[in-house]
Amino acid sequence: MIVEVTDLRREFVVRRRAGRLRRTRDVVAAVDGVTFGIAPGECVGYIGANGAGKSTTIKMLTGILVPTSGTVRVCGLEPVRDRTTLARRIGVVFGQRSQLWWDLPLRDSFRLLGAIHRLPTSAWEPRLAECVQLLEMEPFLDTPVRQLSLGQRMRGEVTAALLHSPELLVLDEPTIGLDLLSKERLRAFLVRERAERGTTVLLTTHDLPDIERLCDRILVVDHGRVAFDGDLPGLVARVGAERVLVVDLAEPGPPLIDVPGTTLRAVEADGLRQHLAFRKEDTTAAAVVAAVSARVELRDLAVHEPAIEDVVRRLYLE
Repeated sequence: MIVEVTDLRREFVVRRRAGRLRRTRDVVAAVDGVTFGIAPGECVGYIGANGAGKSTTIKMLTGILVPTSGTVRVCGLEPVRDRTTLARRIGVVFGQRSQLWWDLPLRDSFRLLGAIHRLPTSAWEPRLAECVQLLEMEPFLDTPVRQLSLGQRMRGEVTAALLHSPELLVLDEPTIGLDLLSKERLRAFLVRERAERGTTVLLTTHDLPDIERLCDRILVVDHGRVAFDGDLPGLVARVGAERVLVVDLAEPGPPLIDVPGTTLRAVEADGLRQHLAFRKEDTTAAAVVAAVSARVELRDLAVHEPAIEDVVRRLYLE
């Protein structure tokens, strides 16, 4: 395992004012008994609401925070005790913190990072050239970091994290604030990185399309505990989320209210377009289409998968 976490807990002391002269001292568990593992080559999405414990977990995995209790090993190392060694084997991107030098051209930041990791030029320069080509960074390599757009800087941050070819790439909100084009460019690069190099990725994000595009597996954390560990179809099945078949009829027809295994959700244009919701465990899209086409003539159809935002919301409401 690249990451092994067992009964991990991190507590913080919160002091609150109770009256004019007195303060209370409360102990809050930001991470409360989390256990999981990540195998080499996996891409795992670690998601949850604000304050769920995601960033606290990441800080313990990278050796920034000391766990209150429990055990954690990353790349076979103890993050706090072996922090310097671990830093050479992992790459980390914090979406709201930079590892680049603000006043230096982007190219110089990469040169300094190569020296910090004690990499020979023959090791980091080919890696940099690959990232520059795939992330289209050549036009702004000589621009000071402070003058880069957010999308350009994030491409630089990801390159900085990968310059030493880490075994594990940890991404904490890497697409926050990016425009659609920048997000898709970064996602495509990460897909290729995994396919060609087998890099293990741990991703925390509020941008759920990142999860759909990149992740094999999802860990949903709620109030410091793991509420779900599995793939996206498994999460959909657990909360009973519905797929929706949208059918366009050749001519207006009566509402399709009694198609087996479905619920009529909407009727548009006097019956020309109808929305039929169904669950995968109750029926299939093929069966629903066959039942509808036996009654009316179809002009077009589409199957809409449940939105991941709705799926996660349902999980929190359990």
